[in-house]
Amino acid sequence: MTTVYGIKNCDTMKKAFAWLDANSVAYEFVDYKKAGVAEARLPDWNRRAGWQTLLNTRGLMWKKLTDAERADVDEAKALQLMARYPSLIKRPVLDTGAALLVGFDPDNYSRLLK
Repeated sequence: MTTVYGIKNCDTMKKAFAWLDANSVAYEFVDYKKAGVAEARLPDWNRRAGWQTLLNTRGLMWKKLTDAERADVDEAKALQLMARYPSLIKRPVLDTGAALLVGFDPDNYSRLLK
């Protein structure tokens, strides 16, 4: 079973849900802010995708951080920030067990999920 992690009302999540539904891909959705699973999953996601892929530096939460929080980000600091502020994790995180897809890319979804 494919698990989709993210935040329910995110526009990118809505695109991913629409694609999955249109292509009859069964999935379980986990809101990682409400369920509090982000911190527990981060080590595995980092190993499989890398913190640079996971860290959303283009979103509103990144802009809300202080200059000190945004400065000199390395792996340890990025993981700490994402654990503290799950909204910093790029959405969606789609885990098929075999593959981890971060962000919504219809071409990647087609290639890996069909």
